[in-house]
Amino acid sequence: MKKIAAIDLGTNTFHLVIAEVKLPGSFEVVYKTNKPVKLGENITLNNEIIPIAFERGLSCLEEFYAIIKQHKVDQIRAVATSAVRSAKNGNDFVRAVKNKTDITIEIIDGIEEAGLIYEGVKASGSIHLPALIMDIGGGSTEFILCDQKEIFWKHSYNIGAARLLQQFFHSDPLSTDDSLKIKLHLKNQLQSLIQAISQYQPQVMIGSAGAFESFYQMLNPHTDLNQIISTDIPINAYTQLAEKLIHSTHTERLQIPGLIPLRTDMIVMAVIQTSYVLELTGVEQLKLCNYDLKMGILSQLSKEI
Repeated sequence: MKKIAAIDLGTNTFHLVIAEVKLPGSFEVVYKTNKPVKLGENITLNNEIIPIAFERGLSCLEEFYAIIKQHKVDQIRAVATSAVRSAKNGNDFVRAVKNKTDITIEIIDGIEEAGLIYEGVKASGSIHLPALIMDIGGGSTEFILCDQKEIFWKHSYNIGAARLLQQFFHSDPLSTDDSLKIKLHLKNQLQSLIQAISQYQPQVMIGSAGAFESFYQMLNPHTDLNQIISTDIPINAYTQLAEKLIHSTHTERLQIPGLIPLRTDMIVMAVIQTSYVLELTGVEQLKLCNYDLKMGILSQLSKEI
């Protein structure tokens, strides 16, 4: 039985998922892990991966490579997204990883990233109505308007949670002034999304993993996310949580069950984005889908075996 591996080099977190291919297009996950590498730490200062983050990334991928060899993986696909593609030394990082581990990293653009996110969400079986998929990364946020058969429109914007945090997070809790500046920034950045929503009229918004996992986990702290592929997030419950998060301090957020430390501050940026887009769409249904880019990679690889 063939084994495949997907590595997702995100701005904040690196993910490794290993799966066995049962039949072409069908796979079963046998191992997964992630590391809070924070490759995009202070990336907006000089538009480069800083040395300490560079080393964290290399060290993580050496660990991943050892795991991949233990599992006797037949095929690997590693993709890098916003942090690496926007950094002046992104290609240096790719070369360093190849030298250390023999892992070949593809730097994909935002449009291809959005396409892989769609493939992941589609593989979960959670698209039943015309939908807007939203994936909030550290460096970029992807949007896909689609149904279960096809993509109508997709785009990637440089408004990821870590990027917004570095630009706008100047007070704790976030000041009304900074909150308004973020919303104005989103309005300016998302003009093409606003037009596309008007054209395609999604009936449901699907949040792909990441911050949406945190929203769900905070609302349901005793739930094991590993047992969930897709589930509803009641909008009223989300709205109450959003208000709580926006007005909370860093210390208060640290005490919230279900919120991982890496997202303690970035979750505020994610909330502002999510609430803004929910308002744009006017949808009455919000869903979490635990399948995302890395599962999209596995879905594609499994069809090629």
